[in-house]
Amino acid sequence: MPVVAAAAVAVAARPTPPAGRPARPCRRRRFFRAEASSSASASTPPAPVPAASDEGAGAGPCPVVRFDMTDFAVADRISVGLHGRSDEMIFEATVRDPSSDLYGSTVVLRQLMSSQAKRRGRRALEVLKKLARRQMMYHSYAMQVHGYVLPSNEVEQDDGPFILVHGYHGSYSLRHWLQLSDWLPTLEATLALDEDQVRRVGDDSIGGPAVTRQLRLIRILMRDLLIGVNYLHSHGLAHTELRLENVHVSPIDKHVKVGILGNAVDFHDSEPRNSTLASNDERRKMMIAFDMRCVGFIMAKMVLRELMDPSTFLKFKSFLTKGNDPACLREFLLPILCQNSPSGNIGLQMLDRQWGAGWNLFALLLATKPDKRISCVDALRHPFLCGPKWRINPSLDVIRWGLGSTAVHMAEDYIYGRHQRRRLAYFVELMEVLNPNTRRESWLNNLTGRWRLLYCTGRHIGLTLRQPSPRILITDAFLAFAQTADSIDPVFSLTSDIGFKIMAESDWPHDKSGTEGTLSVNTSARIATGRIYIHEQDGTDSRATSSKSSRRYLRGKWRKVSKMKELPASLPTVNITMDEPDVSMSCNSTLNVNSAQKVLQEIRTQTPPEMFDLSKIVCGTYIDARLMILRGVNGSALLFTRSNSRADS
Repeated sequence: MPVVAAAAVAVAARPTPPAGRPARPCRRRRFFRAEASSSASASTPPAPVPAASDEGAGAGPCPVVRFDMTDFAVADRISVGLHGRSDEMIFEATVRDPSSDLYGSTVVLRQLMSSQAKRRGRRALEVLKKLARRQMMYHSYAMQVHGYVLPSNEVEQDDGPFILVHGYHGSYSLRHWLQLSDWLPTLEATLALDEDQVRRVGDDSIGGPAVTRQLRLIRILMRDLLIGVNYLHSHGLAHTELRLENVHVSPIDKHVKVGILGNAVDFHDSEPRNSTLASNDERRKMMIAFDMRCVGFIMAKMVLRELMDPSTFLKFKSFLTKGNDPACLREFLLPILCQNSPSGNIGLQMLDRQWGAGWNLFALLLATKPDKRISCVDALRHPFLCGPKWRINPSLDVIRWGLGSTAVHMAEDYIYGRHQRRRLAYFVELMEVLNPNTRRESWLNNLTGRWRLLYCTGRHIGLTLRQPSPRILITDAFLAFAQTADSIDPVFSLTSDIGFKIMAESDWPHDKSGTEGTLSVNTSARIATGRIYIHEQDGTDSRATSSKSSRRYLRGKWRKVSKMKELPASLPTVNITMDEPDVSMSCNSTLNVNSAQKVLQEIRTQTPPEMFDLSKIVCGTYIDARLMILRGVNGSALLFTRSNSRADS
């Protein structure tokens, strides 16, 4: 796979330490190794020290150096990108000891004040034991810890501060990079992007439109971040503190560095009594899932700049905290992203590319259930992070997602020519063939909620070529399913809400303001297993045309969705039976009986008949976390998208 090869190239690109020298810089008179720990002086604190590394790529001794404060020339200021806690003090310093391999280099002195902070510092040193086996990867993708400083007086060691000495990787964290007004060209210059660099993500060109440049840069940063996190996971560690403030971009080796590993957690429980094979496996999955969720938040802020605003990110996080499926993030974020971007939001354009692959990666990184979240290796193979020159084999779930996203984008264009209507009808048919939830139980689990009508394959009637009185503008049409309690056989309360505006007749093409109102239809529905037969009533010519068109789509971009030559004659569905409906209409202005009848007639003319007369909905043919397709008695299909309530409401 090209992704695996790219990861190998990223590792091999690091220079091998010269023979005879340790892979980690050290001062020979004051470093300690595990195999020589018995020779340490009595004044050495009981901090964990890493052992010599195992055999393998980049293997070698991994010393922890004990420094003195006289070894540094401390600067009188620090860079804005260095991030610390309330119980830490940060200093920049230059090593001035000529005997040190770090002589003349800039380091960061992190003074840890509280006992908890000291524990984090000692934990960062202990983690080096696990990471010493592949030091090249550690140097490339993690912030290097060089050693520590302790007071020389043994009495002060318990109460005095513990100073951690670690690498300096530029003056900015990733958060500060993204907050720059010219962050895109600045980061491109820092990473020195050229044709050789962009080949790391399957691209072969530089420059181009802003969307292409930003997507290319995000792929580079995300792939580096995922390789670094996967390096930790492969050594039995979870970072647990992945945030923009803890991620740095090194201008030296052009790699992303994950922050100090002071809160890194072992996958296996240290208590033997609590450590079983099942519990360790469950703990490992939970730790990996937590890190992947943090990676998802980092990606969200990199792609969608609006989420850098704390209030907007709070809404975003609250949406997920309330249990909403991240597959519906696009529907939730669309009003926010388009609010201040009338010409098109760059982040939205990036996520919509490749048939909505970016939204699919979001859904996998931020999945509500931890066991459903994607791993680092699978994320590196995801289409969103692979450039155009890499051949990928998307899974059936990704292909199904692409079909739905394409249908949604076409429906949002709103200009439905004959060619568009034909393509949308066939995409709907292909989605029905690939319905992942054909069982009645799956429908019962997914149906509850509010769904917004996107498109209907039936007849479309608008205002352009007619002059009705009054002029009615349909805003949104929703279908809400709520399961009633205390019933053995599941019964759903079904509500159709159609929003409308009564516009002024004089200047309605230019002025869309008017009196708002809602038409509501309420009924009860029952779900049963069923089956739909496609083209049963069509003539020979109609069936031949449909079969030819279906084969054309199955041979194209979607040829891998199924091995069948044509659409099947029947599909498993769920039958929906309705009770008698109850219709009501409310309006912000007072209407007489005659005017109300005219308004009601115009609403019925413009909306699909199934939304007004719910008894005409006969079956459901497709459902997942974000999309649903229902069929009417006349064969027309209604495409819905799940509309979650606003998290701040």
